[in-house]
Amino acid sequence: MSAPSGDRPHHSADIRPLLIVDGANVVGSVPDGWWRDRRGAAERLRSRLESIAVRGLEGLPGPLEVVLVVEGRARGVEASEHVRVVDAPAVGDDTIVDVVADSDPHRDRIVVTADRELRARIARLGARAIGPAAIPR
Repeated sequence: MSAPSGDRPHHSADIRPLLIVDGANVVGSVPDGWWRDRRGAAERLRSRLESIAVRGLEGLPGPLEVVLVVEGRARGVEASEHVRVVDAPAVGDDTIVDVVADSDPHRDRIVVTADRELRARIARLGARAIGPAAIPR
């Protein structure tokens, strides 16, 4: 039997915190030559996020649903077992706001970014932000 119209079925994934990663902001937070290979830098970030999806972060135990938003020349990174990758068609911040807005407002939704304007936009939707330093190198 399907859920009535307007009701969302409840799955275990619905209770996991949603961690949305601003790929450009996190990669750009460390001057390690990422600008020479933006897609490669995004792929390395996606790989680091794999274990975070399973074990969580300090103060945010796993498992987590992890979404990596990439833009520009970093687009085209494939998803992995535990990380969904979303290509921003234009501005990454707008796509991140869309991901937050399209998610269950009753979930814990955390955006990893240092961008002040983006932090304000997602806060208006009931999400919170943490800085790029929360993602271990």
